[in-house]
Amino acid sequence: MAGDFYLEPQELGKLASAFDTRAYDLGRAVKSFQGVTGTEQIQDGFGFLTESDEVTAAYVKLATEMAVSLGELARHLDEVGQALKGNAKNSEAADDALADLFKDGKG
Repeated sequence: MAGDFYLEPQELGKLASAFDTRAYDLGRAVKSFQGVTGTEQIQDGFGFLTESDEVTAAYVKLATEMAVSLGELARHLDEVGQALKGNAKNSEAADDALADLFKDGKG
């Protein structure tokens, strides 16, 4: 039927794992990014230019905001992965309970 909906708990579990992997990878990338874009690293990169204080401040602000945003995205991906895992477990439990009902009805 056109309106039917089927859910494979195993596939949902795989999708959850993919989200977990992406969240972990992004989290590591953010930490690495923060390590190379800290205030000291940016100041060292610009040196003693006439406008270095203004430029440095702008880059530090941009790098900080990017790290915060990407960190939030990593946490969100992790939350989605956890929600998918929970849904997969619930779906599997519901499938098992439904199968038990059919077994009990035939026995």
